[in-house]
Amino acid sequence: MSKKFPIIAVTGSSGAGTSTVKTAMQHILRRDGFKAAIVEGDSFHRFDRKEMKAELAAAAKEGRNLSHFGPEGNLFEDLESLFREYGETGSGKRRYYVHNDEEAELHGTAPGTFTDWQDIPEGADLLFYEGLHGGVKTDTVNVAQHVDLLVGVVPIINLEWIQKLHRDTSERGHDREVVTDTILRRMPDYVNHIVPQFSQTDINFQRVPTVDTSNPFIARDVPSLDESMTVIRFRNPQKFGVDFPYLLTTLHESHMSRRNTIVTPGGKMGMALELILQPIIERLVMEGRELRQ
Repeated sequence: MSKKFPIIAVTGSSGAGTSTVKTAMQHILRRDGFKAAIVEGDSFHRFDRKEMKAELAAAAKEGRNLSHFGPEGNLFEDLESLFREYGETGSGKRRYYVHNDEEAELHGTAPGTFTDWQDIPEGADLLFYEGLHGGVKTDTVNVAQHVDLLVGVVPIINLEWIQKLHRDTSERGHDREVVTDTILRRMPDYVNHIVPQFSQTDINFQRVPTVDTSNPFIARDVPSLDESMTVIRFRNPQKFGVDFPYLLTTLHESHMSRRNTIVTPGGKMGMALELILQPIIERLVMEGRELRQ
């Protein structure tokens, strides 16, 4: 970690809903006038779309496990190098993964490919990462150690699968059977490389539906926020001076379930994110600015 150039990472599995945190971050940055260097987790995949399809076919023939969740499918070393370099200098190498035609027009390269690596411009107040591996640790890589604020987005597993199935079928045009096969194929890497990150996170936001999700593979609708509760767990509340009485007063119908855990109505998740994250981010940025003077 480097107080001079703070790094904030939001980590969560595919379909977890990290975009909700991204939206809250955008509100905070806009209100405070902070400038962020944005890093997308997909940009550190090892293969582009065409290459990954070929690699998956080869891995299936050889009986190897390969997915976007594990080290063989990603550039973990490069991600750690970026975090280390940014923490030391305020810069580093990043690129973008182009998901669709709209992004292709913006970046000038075809969907399913990467842009060239470029230096992060100097002058950012912080680096903001959103993706699968903001807190990943392996025998050779420790990304989490470089992060000043690590946030996990972790819906219960059935809800996560419902959200992924709904997104990939309705928004990306995949067959339900293909998405289910992807979930099953990724399971070893999910257990070994996604789940352990949530023991490293400073704060976890876990959405728990209050409706029946017992068979996620036949669910036709994603439970709404109002059909959910949000469990917010702080690994070390003292680290960021979390004011639980203030949160309980401000977030109506919330309660404490453990000494470091607050439960809020699901519809309050966006508000909870901003109330909790804004003072932490402001402190990190202001400390960084003072140290850079």
